[in-house]
Amino acid sequence: MEKTKEPEVTLELALEHGLTEEEYRKILEILGRKPNYTELGIFSVMWSEHCSYKNSIAVLKTLPRTGKSLLVKAGEENAGLVDIGDGLAVAFKIESHNHPSAIEPFQGAATGVGGILRDIFTMGARPIASLDSLRFGPLTNPRNKYLFDHVVQGIAHYGNCVGVPTVAGEVYFEECYTGNPLVNVMTVGIVEHEYIVSATAKGEGNAVMIVGSATGRDGIHGATFASEELTEESEYRRPSVQVGDPFTEKLLLEASLELAKKGFLVGMQDMGAAGISCSTSEMSARGKSGMIIDLSKVPLREPGMTPYEIMLSESQERMLVVVKKGFEEETKKIFNKWGLNCVEIGKVTNTQPLEIYMNGEKVGEIPAWHLVLGGGAPVYTRKTKYPSYIEEIRAFDIDEIPEPEDYNEVLLKLISSPNIADKSWVFRQYDYSVMTNTALPPGYGAGVLRIKGTRKALAVKTDGNGRYTYLNPYRGGAIAVAEAARNVVCTGARPLAITNCLNFGNPYDEEIYYQFKNAVHGMGDACRVFDTPVTGGNVSFYNESPDGPIYPTVVVGMLGLIKDIFHITTPWFKNEGDFIILIGNIKGELGGSEYLKVIHGLVKGDAPSIDLEFERRIHDAVLEAIRKGIVNSAIDISDGGLAIALAEACIKNPSGPMGASVYLSGDARNDELLFSECQSCIVVTVREDNLLEMEKIASKNMVPSTTIGRVKGDRRLRINTLIDIDTAVLLREYTAAIPSMMKGG
Repeated sequence: MEKTKEPEVTLELALEHGLTEEEYRKILEILGRKPNYTELGIFSVMWSEHCSYKNSIAVLKTLPRTGKSLLVKAGEENAGLVDIGDGLAVAFKIESHNHPSAIEPFQGAATGVGGILRDIFTMGARPIASLDSLRFGPLTNPRNKYLFDHVVQGIAHYGNCVGVPTVAGEVYFEECYTGNPLVNVMTVGIVEHEYIVSATAKGEGNAVMIVGSATGRDGIHGATFASEELTEESEYRRPSVQVGDPFTEKLLLEASLELAKKGFLVGMQDMGAAGISCSTSEMSARGKSGMIIDLSKVPLREPGMTPYEIMLSESQERMLVVVKKGFEEETKKIFNKWGLNCVEIGKVTNTQPLEIYMNGEKVGEIPAWHLVLGGGAPVYTRKTKYPSYIEEIRAFDIDEIPEPEDYNEVLLKLISSPNIADKSWVFRQYDYSVMTNTALPPGYGAGVLRIKGTRKALAVKTDGNGRYTYLNPYRGGAIAVAEAARNVVCTGARPLAITNCLNFGNPYDEEIYYQFKNAVHGMGDACRVFDTPVTGGNVSFYNESPDGPIYPTVVVGMLGLIKDIFHITTPWFKNEGDFIILIGNIKGELGGSEYLKVIHGLVKGDAPSIDLEFERRIHDAVLEAIRKGIVNSAIDISDGGLAIALAEACIKNPSGPMGASVYLSGDARNDELLFSECQSCIVVTVREDNLLEMEKIASKNMVPSTTIGRVKGDRRLRINTLIDIDTAVLLREYTAAIPSMMKGG
């Protein structure tokens, strides 16, 4: 191979690229020689944590990854694919863009949206909705306020311009996210079975084409940047943050979906992390083939780019497509019609290597299989150690804290705390009704989307509580799945499958790897009980700042199916006189609760207990009642406990606040009855003549059903003699909290 004018590769240079000495030795063994600079760069990004999952794949393989409705196994394609009948499938996936958003929040968030959209439409699916799961430090910190403001702007800008609604999500604020916010974005799409596209390169002589935007120097080593801790020097890594163009993305979306319906398309993949390196190697490995590509044919927007830069660039709005030999011109016509680049840069071969040329010179040759996840990339199982902090924070006695004297005041403080308060400041920046599929908009738990041409609807939700996972990693993982499932059940949907985004600190820290391994275990156990297989997702390690790691944050994206739109159920109280019924049990569990944090300034105790089989029966009972048409509203107990659930059910009626009169009994303390974040609890309302039927359904499913009160028209929430408050006041405090904090931001 001819020498190129590039730095001499040494072990020191490999270490600077984020590779270990062991990995560098493995590269020498694979190639049978020393890599050149371009090859070293390719290995460094493809073997980064972000692309290779080298520290997580062994654990992830323990998750349930198959199911009767899944059309592809987890990890086989760019996104999960679930059959929903009538010849339709749902493609969905969640990804993180945490590090870029910490440095350049607007573009970091915007390009996160763009990347996940491409993962969906490269499968031939039209994106119909996005969701975002966000974590920031407290809004009392000006930097956190800036990050929050600009991340939301970035999500809104990209989604609104492309014309895909953001219909659900979640936002949390905790001190540990101050230096390292989390930006997790999920997209859902619909595709007819016959037009599903695979990210595969096969067929000797078939054309390899790059489509979309030109390639620049932005985002080079972005995958490596996402695989290291944030430090004070990270501010100077702005070149690793890509710049998005949503209008080009919209054109690329339409052109790709047009191409997906052509019989000559072989495969298509987004150029996400690691750019051309990733798409060429992964498509080749998936098709058990190779490629010869010529980088001198790649459309560039900057002069003098080297092979290293072209292969590693993460410029946005680009994809790689493989079409049958002889159909190159037909492919170009489609993309040219939409004003996009479409250039043949190579051919598929029946051998394994990825051969790279530029200006007639071979600048790289690597066996594609050795670059990819599930192939020859490194796989590690890290050591674990039971976290030393856990015993101390669990040694918490509720009797150490006094009960409040004024529960009205406590309720007002909780409902206006940023983790619970109304998030319309966020979602009003999104065009959440574009495409006219949105049946239940943001702010009401799960988002619900009609599927045009059918009587079906999808319910989608992201959920996760980092505080729980910090206190008890196993329970935190299980509860993330249960909470997401419970939210879609409350809309009338049967949970089908999940995607996940696992946000943790440094995997080389044994305590953090313990958190990760046990959280995945909990998530997997919950998925097996609920029959919601894991379709794929994302692992984001190295979420640490100079102040320390984030809470271990499991975010679950749940997909549910409503077979008849008549069964769509909303969370707000509707009819005066309806009976309020608690399905489940209130237990005295305040560990990790919003009450304990906001009122007493404590993050202590254990995460709430959960019986997964019992949770499944709760789902079954509520869904049966909804499908029999006897449930007028359904809302689950989560952050803030039963009192917050009742308050939200009173104030979220679009026609104005309702009231409720509730009586609770039990052996627990009053604050435990009101604010425990007990799992497996759903509050439903029914007419008086349906009360007996609801009790029969609960009994049949072996779950408790307790009538705790009635809906009132007087706009007051009364709970025992503890709470008596005007729901209009609750609504005012609920809606004003975040806007008042963001004033002048």
